[in-house]
Amino acid sequence: MNYIDKRQKSVSSRIIPVQPFDYVVFGATGDLTKRKLIPALYHRFYDGQFDEQSRIIGVSRTKWSDEDFRNAARKDIADFVEKEYQDEKVIERFVSTFCYVVNDVTDQSKWGDLSTKLRDDPKIVRAFYMAIAPDLFGPTCEYIDKKGYYRRDARVVIEKPLGHDLQSSIEINDEVSKIFAEDQVYRIDHYLGKETVQNLLALRFANILFEPVWNSTHIDHVQITVAESVGAGTRGYYDESGALRDMVQNHMAQLLCLVAMEPPASDDANALRDEKLKVLRSLKPITAADVNRVTVRGQYRAGSIGGQSVPSYQDELPDDKKGSKTETFVALKAELENWRWAGVPFYFRTGKRLASRSSEIVIQFRNIPHSIFDHAEGAPRPNRLVINIQPDESVKMFLMIKDPGPGGMRLREVPLNLSFAATFHERTPEAYERLLLDVIRGQQTLFMRRDELEAAWRWIDPIRDAWDAASDAPQAYAAGTWGPSGAVALIERDGRTWHEDD
Repeated sequence: MNYIDKRQKSVSSRIIPVQPFDYVVFGATGDLTKRKLIPALYHRFYDGQFDEQSRIIGVSRTKWSDEDFRNAARKDIADFVEKEYQDEKVIERFVSTFCYVVNDVTDQSKWGDLSTKLRDDPKIVRAFYMAIAPDLFGPTCEYIDKKGYYRRDARVVIEKPLGHDLQSSIEINDEVSKIFAEDQVYRIDHYLGKETVQNLLALRFANILFEPVWNSTHIDHVQITVAESVGAGTRGYYDESGALRDMVQNHMAQLLCLVAMEPPASDDANALRDEKLKVLRSLKPITAADVNRVTVRGQYRAGSIGGQSVPSYQDELPDDKKGSKTETFVALKAELENWRWAGVPFYFRTGKRLASRSSEIVIQFRNIPHSIFDHAEGAPRPNRLVINIQPDESVKMFLMIKDPGPGGMRLREVPLNLSFAATFHERTPEAYERLLLDVIRGQQTLFMRRDELEAAWRWIDPIRDAWDAASDAPQAYAAGTWGPSGAVALIERDGRTWHEDD
């Protein structure tokens, strides 16, 4: 038995195959497809979750043939899939499912013909993935409808950015909903597909340990950090968006929901999303009068990361964008106006060119009400639950213990560490792997509903409006640090500090 056979045998008991499908990818020649979608689908094929009965149909304006698309997929696998999973026989079987259609949805005279690629069999799931700009969602849905490719059981996957504010988000969703019903729409947020994020649900609702203390009586505050060491580069989208829209409105708001939501009645998608919506609607509005007190925005200047010099955000911009006030860093203090969380602040921190790549949630518990260890070395510290989302996926519970040895009581804080890599001894699937096939299953639990999206925009828009009205520029911070000094002041004014892993 070779390595591949052992690998497939080890996962076969946990892999549930999906129905055969036709996955139509609009934007098949784009960066998202090559870096994320094709590698993710390859891994699912490699693990036996689907086979040659399914088709992956690429659609783009680029004048490719079926073989061109297959060659591009071979290169994407070589570039973005771990070497130990690159098996030539599996790759050839995988790319045999590929075909391609040249199409320009913006010009009806250049509409391509999918009819020879799509199959009419109702047992074959039909899914459309829009790895394209949001302004093309409407024309693409129109193309699908007018060409007769729409089915009531079809699914459509739409990527962010879903607008730049509430009004534009409503307009985009209105365009999509002219063709597809809400139960057919899968608004993807890849953070919800991460194993550690999903484990937050298991941690909270599959264990009796935490629920009695998961409230303002026992929790002092919560920190959510999504830090990136890479820069914004020359991406035009980022300068139009900034960190608030790019990260806080979607990824971080969704993490907040999973931490703060009430237990849903079941694992039904709408039961869970109903509870997330309640969290978003209970967010205390941040008004123009409050914005300077509870938010900080920053922009990185030149610095050093990992011993290498990196340019400033301004140096990376094209000439016509110089002087941009787009924020590459955001810190803010959020509050929920409900019984469970009243008085518990939620601190957000996210940015580009920070000291390291790290995403984590820190649940900081309150201190013990009374210490009996007056004569011990080391004072008791409040317990912390730290959920590391990336890059080292783990759950750590920091507890106080006695340091072993004679000579009196010496208190020491140590973590109980559940490391995914050490515990499960195998590769952790990427987020897109789960989400892409959840679409085929018809499972919407890890996708955003329209009212969730709009509730998040209602909270974000006043912050953005207040910043736009202000004359001051974002605070500068050196690349390779943890952001501007204002972010430290934001949390230390409340007598707290940002968590740093031990």
